[in-house]
Amino acid sequence: MKKPVLFRGVATALITPLTERGIDYDRFGRLIDWQIDSGINALVICGTTGEGSTLSDEEHRAALDYAVKRAAGRTVMIAGTGSNDTAYAIDLTRYACEIGYDGMLLVTPYYNKATQNGLIRTFTAIADQSTKPCILYNVPSRTGVNIEPATYGALADHPMITSIKEANGNLSKIMEAMRVVGDRLDLYSGNDDQIVPLLASGGAGVISVLSNLMPRETVQMCDRFFVGDLRGAMEMQLRYLPLINALFSEVNPIPVKAAMAALGFCEDYLRLPLTPMESEHREVLLSLMRQQGLEV
Repeated sequence: MKKPVLFRGVATALITPLTERGIDYDRFGRLIDWQIDSGINALVICGTTGEGSTLSDEEHRAALDYAVKRAAGRTVMIAGTGSNDTAYAIDLTRYACEIGYDGMLLVTPYYNKATQNGLIRTFTAIADQSTKPCILYNVPSRTGVNIEPATYGALADHPMITSIKEANGNLSKIMEAMRVVGDRLDLYSGNDDQIVPLLASGGAGVISVLSNLMPRETVQMCDRFFVGDLRGAMEMQLRYLPLINALFSEVNPIPVKAAMAALGFCEDYLRLPLTPMESEHREVLLSLMRQQGLEV
């Protein structure tokens, strides 16, 4: 039986505004409000783009708590609770469930990696302790391990595993995964340059970096597809492609932090090992933002 869709459309993989002193909650709150007022369908807090891997446990929990209270039920809220430490991922998942999150984003274990059997056991262990839907996040360029189609198939019947965020970039592999799982798991694009192609392959939406700075436009792209305007959706996909490429000209979230700082939503501050965007890439990014009518 098909499980309920967690969200349809666009979830912003939200940045976490940081300073040398910690999380800038004033700007964090303003950003959350702006995203919701812009019609975003969901927010992901403390994911890769939110620099969850360099937040302390105290900061991570505080950011999750602040964001869900600020959103106050106005949009679907998803917590980044994955880790290469499964016990920690379970604790964080339990916490996010308790404080009111609607879903969990579980990245594949990084650095220590895992066999496919290890992935099945890890995701099952976390999902067993979750009371909310879980999205499996596949991003092998960052983690060094790919979730294979058969592994998705083995996990698809778990009642708390409801969807996939696919960022492996291999459309053929993604199509094979969807053939295996059928309607048992929803598909979300994890790459902004593949939003419309994955929607056309049965996807339910995107977990987006682009929508940090262009939430209305990214939602409109998906909405056009959903009402049958494939040509219009694809025109938007191609129009924003140079900007999307610039947002990934250095490792995420370096460019999007530069972009959001230029828009006044944060300082251009990242925690090591990430560093601010190189000047030659920054100029290209800002130029492309101006071309899209953004005031920087």
